[in-house]
Amino acid sequence: MLGYILNLFKSLNSNSHPGEIAHGVALGVIMGMVPKDNALWYILFVFFFFVRINRAVYLLVTLGVSLCIAPLDMTLDALGYQVLMFEPAIPIYRKLLDIPFVAFTKFNNTVVMGGLAAGIILYIPVYILARLLVTLWRTVLAPKITASKFWVGIKKLPLVEKIISKSQEISGVMNR
Repeated sequence: MLGYILNLFKSLNSNSHPGEIAHGVALGVIMGMVPKDNALWYILFVFFFFVRINRAVYLLVTLGVSLCIAPLDMTLDALGYQVLMFEPAIPIYRKLLDIPFVAFTKFNNTVVMGGLAAGIILYIPVYILARLLVTLWRTVLAPKITASKFWVGIKKLPLVEKIISKSQEISGVMNR
């Protein structure tokens, strides 16, 4: 887990494209909102690994949203019910359920459909916000933090020096 967090900070400060980080955040929000007890989640999780995104950000955001989404289950349930009861789509849902193994995705579960629909609805706003935050971090915040006397003093502490050296070793192993 420490390796993923360190890769997050590396990517925020490296030459990686801000769009890759923003896509990782937006896809992580989708995956965090969908319940994990169905085949749909696993299919999407693996599929998103083949998309060009920042995987450390993707995994951390998925974990973070998953931990925070429980209070919204009733809202996701209501949204999923509305999507599943959309009259023109009902014949499509029935035909999908007749296909072998599609039922394992549990797309007909209101919470699963609500989480997926909410994640898709939030994708573009989250992407734009994440991209703006990455740009803000790189142009304004990071230079000010690294130039501050506080940060220079923190980096000189023996414990922090050990953490930085271990993190460089871990990231070297992970990049192989």
